[in-house]
Amino acid sequence: MTDDTIEQDENLPYRRCVGAMVFNTRGEVFVGKRINTKGRDHLWQMPQGGIDKGEEPLDAALRELEEETAICSVDLINENTAWLSYDLPVDARGRWSGRYRGQTQKWFVFRFTGDETEINLTAHDSVEFCQWKWVVLRDIVDLVVPFKRPVYKALVDQFSYLSQDIFPGA
Repeated sequence: MTDDTIEQDENLPYRRCVGAMVFNTRGEVFVGKRINTKGRDHLWQMPQGGIDKGEEPLDAALRELEEETAICSVDLINENTAWLSYDLPVDARGRWSGRYRGQTQKWFVFRFTGDETEINLTAHDSVEFCQWKWVVLRDIVDLVVPFKRPVYKALVDQFSYLSQDIFPGA
């Protein structure tokens, strides 16, 4: 281990995942507060999850978004240009311990076209979030756990133009 939070095991692969960055009409981004934080700070994140066998990344992103938030009313705006990876701290690996060193993600950017009454964090049996909110894009980096910050920073850098170009006045 190189420090007390991240074990570098280069023999383990990254788990392939997707993420959904959802903008509202004001140019704010959806984040959910994780339910399984065990007293940690930085409890918020955007919807994300694994890609099922044979599933295309975009289909996985739409499925994960619906499963975690019940959001279905979205238009695809863009996707990130590269897969973004992060190592999981040993105490966060849980069921993946010994199988994955972290996650590699393909992120998709959506415009929310529905009404906020569509958002339902308990619509499915497997609940990820206990509350949600809309935030300014640049603020998401400080809301997420430290080991995910480089990924979120890359997303903010790549998609910060959206707040000005697609959502004028945001």
